[in-house]
Amino acid sequence: MEAIAVPSAVDNFLKRWKGNSGSERSNFQSFMRDLCTLLDLPLPDPGEGDTSQNSYVFERFIASPRVDGNTESRYIDLYRRDCFVLEGKQTGKQLASRSHQNAINAAVAQAERYIRGLPFEEVEHGRPPFIVIVDVGNAIYTYSEFTRTGGNYVPFPDPRHFEIRLDDLHKPEIQQRLRQLWLDPDKLDPSKHAAKVTREVSTKLAELARSLERSGYDVERVASFLKRCLFTMFAEDVELLPRESFQNLLVDIKDRNPEAFPHAVKALWDTMNAGGYSERLMQTVKRFNGGLFKNIDPIPLNAGQIQLLIDASKADWRFVEPAIFGTLLERALDPRERHKLGAHYTPRAYVERLVMPTLIEPLREQWGDIRGAAETLLRQGKDAKALQQVQAFHYQLCQTHVLDPACGSANFLYVALEHMKRLEGEVLGFISELTQGQGVLESEGLTVDPHQFLGLELNPRAAQIAELVLWIGYLQWHYRLNDRLDLPEPILKDFKNIECRDALIEYDSREPELDDNGQPVTIWDGISMKVSQTTGELIPDETGRATVYRYHNPRRAEWPKADYIIGNPPFIGASTMRRSLGDGYVDAVRQVFKGVVPDSADFVMYWWHTAAENVRKGNVQRFGFITTNSLKQTFNRRVLEPHLNDTKKPLSLVFAVPDHPWVDVNDGAAVRIAMTVGMAGEHPGQLRQVIRETSSENREARDVQLSQRAGKLFADLTTGANVASAEALEANEGISSPGVKLHGSGFIVTPEESVDLGLGRTQGLEHVIREYRNGRDLTQKPRGVKVIDLFGLKAEEVREYYPTVYQWVRERVKPERDQNKRATYRDNWWLFGEPRKDWREMSRGLPRYIATVETTKHRLFTFLNAEILPDNKLINIAIDDSAKLGVLGSRIHVAWSFSTGSRLGVGNDPVYVKSRCFETFPFPIFNADQSAIIGSLAERIDAHRKRQQHEYPSLTLTNIYNVLEKLRSGDELTDKEKTIHQQGLIAILRELHDELDHAVFEAYGWSDLEGNLVGRPGATTPLPDKPADQAEAEEELLMRLVDLNKQRAEEESRGIVRWLRPGYQAPDAVQTAVDIAPKAAAATSEAVTSKSKAAFPKAIPDQLRVLREALAERSYTTENLAGLFKRKPVKSVEEGLQSLVAVGMAGFDAHTQTWYSM
Repeated sequence: MEAIAVPSAVDNFLKRWKGNSGSERSNFQSFMRDLCTLLDLPLPDPGEGDTSQNSYVFERFIASPRVDGNTESRYIDLYRRDCFVLEGKQTGKQLASRSHQNAINAAVAQAERYIRGLPFEEVEHGRPPFIVIVDVGNAIYTYSEFTRTGGNYVPFPDPRHFEIRLDDLHKPEIQQRLRQLWLDPDKLDPSKHAAKVTREVSTKLAELARSLERSGYDVERVASFLKRCLFTMFAEDVELLPRESFQNLLVDIKDRNPEAFPHAVKALWDTMNAGGYSERLMQTVKRFNGGLFKNIDPIPLNAGQIQLLIDASKADWRFVEPAIFGTLLERALDPRERHKLGAHYTPRAYVERLVMPTLIEPLREQWGDIRGAAETLLRQGKDAKALQQVQAFHYQLCQTHVLDPACGSANFLYVALEHMKRLEGEVLGFISELTQGQGVLESEGLTVDPHQFLGLELNPRAAQIAELVLWIGYLQWHYRLNDRLDLPEPILKDFKNIECRDALIEYDSREPELDDNGQPVTIWDGISMKVSQTTGELIPDETGRATVYRYHNPRRAEWPKADYIIGNPPFIGASTMRRSLGDGYVDAVRQVFKGVVPDSADFVMYWWHTAAENVRKGNVQRFGFITTNSLKQTFNRRVLEPHLNDTKKPLSLVFAVPDHPWVDVNDGAAVRIAMTVGMAGEHPGQLRQVIRETSSENREARDVQLSQRAGKLFADLTTGANVASAEALEANEGISSPGVKLHGSGFIVTPEESVDLGLGRTQGLEHVIREYRNGRDLTQKPRGVKVIDLFGLKAEEVREYYPTVYQWVRERVKPERDQNKRATYRDNWWLFGEPRKDWREMSRGLPRYIATVETTKHRLFTFLNAEILPDNKLINIAIDDSAKLGVLGSRIHVAWSFSTGSRLGVGNDPVYVKSRCFETFPFPIFNADQSAIIGSLAERIDAHRKRQQHEYPSLTLTNIYNVLEKLRSGDELTDKEKTIHQQGLIAILRELHDELDHAVFEAYGWSDLEGNLVGRPGATTPLPDKPADQAEAEEELLMRLVDLNKQRAEEESRGIVRWLRPGYQAPDAVQTAVDIAPKAAAATSEAVTSKSKAAFPKAIPDQLRVLREALAERSYTTENLAGLFKRKPVKSVEEGLQSLVAVGMAGFDAHTQTWYSM
């Protein structure tokens, strides 16, 4: 690696600065300018009056947040946007001393606080990936957080090498590292380089696997052989074998005698298994054992195949990324999966986003308490007790078990292992400081290692790969932390930590399910693919079959004991479980979980329930799962609610991301998921919401920016207004329905085909061939199609009265229906799959009805004529009252629908779930004038849109409202958008919507909220990044709607129902008029019963924990904080607070004499 600075320049720099003991403030900026000059870096810019222009300056102003809601004026010593926050110190302390380490810890905590205080425009593309601490005259310390979402900053590149002493500036690699940190910090992210290496290696292995399979070797034998080869390559790169020894052996065999390959490799692997002297390598080889090198039978290779192995061995296996290697290796070794090798994999950054709050953050909090306790004991002169506390934590860390009950190839487990190894490195560093280097030796066996990472996996090959991934990851980190691998033998141990079995059920036996002819029932195996003859794309190969089994005496599977549970269970919806898993298995699972997991729940919810149950029983500390983003929908929420609402042993969600991009490991497809972390007891949680997604240099991931809110998290993964608690109202019952579900495209006909079938000539056919609309017809350009609706007719009647229609449907629908498993669909082939008898009843006699598209970017409501038959993707409301249309189309109802509904698809579009969005919604109580005004405005909006679309047929509602949203946000329109603006007369439409919103707010009596909502963006489509005043007003609006829902539900319990369509819903009932006009929600003051004070804990770590938790709520003086506890332990509280400051977990404001959380 080429040096940037010549040695003489480095010497001059060291002569000027090394050991300099002057004033921090006077020396820091001079030191940094000289360092930039030495490394040929740009010098910081002069500061501007406009702070937003200060992208690279000394003394960058920020308003740093405090937990009490206040802010402080602070100045970052040196700031470079998208690169780092740098804090300068001149400690004057001896390097590696406790006081020096405390000063560095405090500086890191301060820098993290500054990062949290950066304004939005500074973190538009994520938070700075680095924190740099400069101890002027001594050293530079680097900390990284490459997800750039505000997680933990950890020593970079690892706890052993994050300190750069000034003498290290002679090293070219250190010079290059600092330059990249300044100029392109993301290139220092090791996972990005590792991902590239890992892809290349996997591709070479796949090529060799294909070659061996073509030679006739069994797939399993090939996979086993290649796994041994790749581990041997890894072993030589981390010097468990002599460097390049295996590579040189391969070259020698290829050049001299390829036929000797199996004998030579077997000899090497036999020696690796047992340990001993290798004649081939002329060296003593460590004993590996662990099962990997048992029963070996190397495959003979020709020269070309050996060359493929040589090519793979040239990769630097030290930098293979275990977090993705397992997935790619599984694809490379399985011929049925190999076509996915170029597909996307789950990015490491996404995995970390769940691992950190589930496992690492609580462990680091515990470590902070222990460090603080040690500081207290050291100040008291109790050095031995301080060491004992830290060693006890290390022992606990090495006994902490993590379980992934659907581990696949162990990507979650590996990321957990890596971060626990990082933490262990910090702990061992502390022990070394306390013992002058005579701390715990890993060779004694006390270390974080694979035995702590447990997995359940049904696929045998994936389970074997998972074990291999964990060992490679462990050995990589051991090598990085120690610069060598001096491990006790055997190197590999057969911990049996990955179990190949079902995670949900156990059973006595199983037998194939038989059909009526006594033949085994089979289903598509979910893996086999073939090339489509028409499109050339891969499609399911139905000849690849899997047997369906019937299970005898199924029961709940017991999970291994663990402290934390984490994972990504299978994404299978309730409706597709039988097709994917077979009737016998699904019946067994549902039988076992009957009464606790409803049949309507997705497959993943069986894992979620089991983990939640373990946490609530005290068996597990936390669990974190990836689920589909339908988690908050009603059918899945029924699993969450009993756990969250239990009054005796509740579960709390302490972290949630309701909607996040993801990559499905099975096929590389982009999907949307939710993340949840559960903990026993009543605790506030962190709600993270995606507010921006942008494409990334890493093609696997999108750069995701998250907002953060704290508070109690509800079952619908929200905080603030508990919309999940809203009850369905009787007043809204029985008047909404999805449209018909065809189950056969042959029912759809063009106008020309309708004429050919007799429309206009055959009497009564106008009632059979009807106008038809689906979601795209409403939001995009209408197709102009019709549909054959034979509801109410028998097949014989259709054949007699409408023979041409009968033949059309028989030829185009019946063949498809004959293959359907459901008898009702198969036998009633001439009828729609779901003809919606209830909808036909509720809409009878209406001249029109209200419709909205179930899943769409913009939530819009419109009138459809009664002659139009709606599709299943339309949600329809059997009301022809324009005032009700106006309320539904108002900002108030749309906000409610976004909060109570769901999201779907890669586009993350809102889903209108009628049971939650409509049936729970409390309508206002109109007077006659309000009803007339709202109804008139709704009619004018509906007519305006239809008129302009009729005049300009290419004009779509989606385009109209995209432009309206842009107008509201103040963005400049493109030429195309200006044309849409003119054609749609969108300025007029905007006025009409604003007037409608004003009228509806007035009808509710909530005009005080108008100013921050009406006319603002986000009225028809979700606005992730709302201004604070708008977000606060929306939250208040939702809370008022929840309160009004409860008020209406209470009325209905007393028999007072405010029917929306009383003539249909309750023709014999009398609409009771009760004067309870809605009022703006007022803050109610309740007498707060003072709780009895708690005793201050005796153990120092527990003392620090309760102090830390108190400061997380607000700032305190010492006296006030001590007053929270019995006997007011001022001295102990003061000592504990000083310890929290020493380890960077608290700060002290000398002006107000208050302590605050960092």
